[in-house]
Amino acid sequence: MFAATRRAAPTGSFTRTFSTTSRRQADLAKLTLIGRLGKTPEVRTTKTDKEYVSYTVATTNAPPPPNPDGTRGESTTSWHTIVSFSPAANNYLRTLQKGWQVYVEANYELRDANPNAEPDSPAAQRQILLRHEHVRVLKRTPSAESQSHDD
Repeated sequence: MFAATRRAAPTGSFTRTFSTTSRRQADLAKLTLIGRLGKTPEVRTTKTDKEYVSYTVATTNAPPPPNPDGTRGESTTSWHTIVSFSPAANNYLRTLQKGWQVYVEANYELRDANPNAEPDSPAAQRQILLRHEHVRVLKRTPSAESQSHDD
């Protein structure tokens, strides 16, 4: 009964694909953060004198599940350093202030440790590189200067 609706299998090897997009274009490693700026973004330069902006976002993780005795551990804070090499984005990032709540999208790259580096150096550790893609300010906090004038 159903034999009439079946198609004959193609000859040779058959690979099922889930998309017509090439594999390279479909790869994605992105991180989304909602947190507070740990400090005002800083303008820096690379060894080749290319300007970039570095900023830090603090996120608070939810507390862990309760222990058998009913007590809970404390929430922890994670610090994420994001870099931007885009001149247009850098102009905007310079206007942001410490303490503001932000929504950030960043590309994520994991770099392996350098086996030839000194054991205590950052190069000897596995590193996460976050490249700025998008930022949106969710909430501005009053600056310390305006608070001191209100007293």
